[in-house]
Amino acid sequence: MQPSSYQQPNQNHLNATFAALADPTRRAILARLASGEATVTELAEPFAMSQPAISKHLKVLERAGLISRGLDAQRRPSRLEARPLAEATEWLEGYRQFWEDSFQRLDGLLEEMKTAEKKRRRSKR
Repeated sequence: MQPSSYQQPNQNHLNATFAALADPTRRAILARLASGEATVTELAEPFAMSQPAISKHLKVLERAGLISRGLDAQRRPSRLEARPLAEATEWLEGYRQFWEDSFQRLDGLLEEMKTAEKKRRRSKR
């Protein structure tokens, strides 16, 4: 199913990426960080949760390698790290071909059924 040139990402990294992405708050945080770095305070603004709760989400994202946290004077801005997302996308891409092949077979079967139905109708006339 996977292309022969495909290199399997480290399963622990892939598991950590998908576990981190399983939470909608963490996905929203990543979406926000896609537009630029932000502090915990800035990331907490749109959510009805405390800064410590957001910090816990950030720790999960950081352990998964999806974000990095800098140190800028008193600020600790977070920034998106896209490599784990690219690995997850590459892993999923192999399954896209599986589904495309399945849909092409289904299209062929439906076309055969339509042709058979047309022939059946003509023979009834």
